[in-house]
Amino acid sequence: MIDRKKKSMLNMVRQALYPAAFALCVFVGGVQPVVAADVPQDFSKIVAPLLPSVVNISTTTEVKRDRQSFGVPQFPNGTNLEELFRQFFEGQEMDAPRKATSLGSGFIIDQDGKEAFIITCNHVIEEADEIKVILHDNTELKAVVVGRDKRTDIALLKVKTDKKLTPVEWADIQDVKVGQWVIAIGNPFGLSSTVTVGIVSTLARQIASRARGLTGDYIEGYIQTDASINMGNSGGPQFNADGKVIAISTAIFSPNGGNIGIGFGIPSDIAKQVYDQLRKFGRTKRGWLGVRIQGMNKAIAESLGLTKTDGALVAEVSPKGPAAKAGVKSSDVILKYNGVEVKESRTLPRIVGEGPIGKKVPLIVWRNGREVALEALVGEFEEAESSGLINEGNAEEERAVIKKDKKILGMVLKTLTPILGDKYRVPDDVKGVLVESVDPRSNAADLFARGDVITEIRHKNESIVVTTPAQVEEFALKMKKKSAPAVEDESGEVVENTILFLVNRQGSARFVPLNIDQKPEKDDEKVETDTSDRPKPKKRQE
Repeated sequence: MIDRKKKSMLNMVRQALYPAAFALCVFVGGVQPVVAADVPQDFSKIVAPLLPSVVNISTTTEVKRDRQSFGVPQFPNGTNLEELFRQFFEGQEMDAPRKATSLGSGFIIDQDGKEAFIITCNHVIEEADEIKVILHDNTELKAVVVGRDKRTDIALLKVKTDKKLTPVEWADIQDVKVGQWVIAIGNPFGLSSTVTVGIVSTLARQIASRARGLTGDYIEGYIQTDASINMGNSGGPQFNADGKVIAISTAIFSPNGGNIGIGFGIPSDIAKQVYDQLRKFGRTKRGWLGVRIQGMNKAIAESLGLTKTDGALVAEVSPKGPAAKAGVKSSDVILKYNGVEVKESRTLPRIVGEGPIGKKVPLIVWRNGREVALEALVGEFEEAESSGLINEGNAEEERAVIKKDKKILGMVLKTLTPILGDKYRVPDDVKGVLVESVDPRSNAADLFARGDVITEIRHKNESIVVTTPAQVEEFALKMKKKSAPAVEDESGEVVENTILFLVNRQGSARFVPLNIDQKPEKDDEKVETDTSDRPKPKKRQE
């Protein structure tokens, strides 16, 4: 009897709780829970048809060597020691070149009859004298370079074979989302057909400032993944769960040279465009405007009278480039190019590159507090590069010695003379005021370096070309009297009392925003040495 009562009570409790449990399931169901069937438990069916499409790239390079590579000491000609070492190394062919080999990855993208086309990274085959493509079945084929593109680190190879190969397909980059599966296949450390799996960690990652050998001026964002990528994976494909290429493995972030779960790939939309041009022309063809740009931040925007940080700030204009002929000036902010809004400076190179060549396009620039409409006849980047019209610039690090002298805005400034120009290796055509030292305690410490040349100063709609330190000081005092008290935004960044300096550093021009609202220094405050001439690392604010 007791058992029956217990069972009856349990049934009543179940009936009472069932609607609540059902309601809970419905509520949770609204969040679209992941169904187990949607998560691959076995990648073998996805990977199997992809393996024959991935190849091993083997390169051979002849490296010249001489006495120094053997460690042979140099002695004056005719001495006894020189003759002794000559006899010892005689017959060892010190001048004979040696062969160096390296391995990378690639994948088959198309086949036309007996010709197959293979994509890899340019740095894999850049200096190779001989290139071999090793297929999945170990067949070796001699490859020739169809074309290469250093700006994206992509190269296209061609091989001849009677075999029917298995090309892959490009994925639509618009469908790629953070958290999706990534299947990387390649030849890390020469271990062919290695498959690793991860996810898309992030999109549009900026790595150019950290990665050696990457110009990064055209790719505005790489795909980051935690799929294991190591040396030898370069040039290999990264697939999605549908077996389509979303990226080409190109670099890793690693303190020790091995995988730590941070790898980068060239997005498929850029890779496909480069492939199409290399296949058709043997090289890329991109638009060229002829400007060197830099990113915007709140301080720069405020100093130019802008309320937003949109646009690309023009730091330098190539004298013979399309921009110069169109009337674009240094300190202009390009807001629109050919009808496309420039939201960030990093997007401008690609907008220009993918635009029309040899045609006039409209520009909207911000100048002296208002928008100005211009029109530029776009050139071709590759032609300008081969003609020597494009100068990438180069900055070198030096150690600083701050001298006891009057400081203006935390800097010791000198009128640039031929003697100082030679000392600091300033290009002959640069005129202005030389930064001889920087006080590490000043606002200028993180922005200026010894050897910089200030050529122009501006604040909103006022600007001057400077040739003496007195002009810098007078302009700063004048602007300080006219400006309101310094104001910080929510991030702590000063957005008032900022002067924009056009600085030339080793031939490369760049705008530097400096807050002039600084406490006066005491006369007895002297600094003997500075730790470095180079600006200290700061978070990018582009």
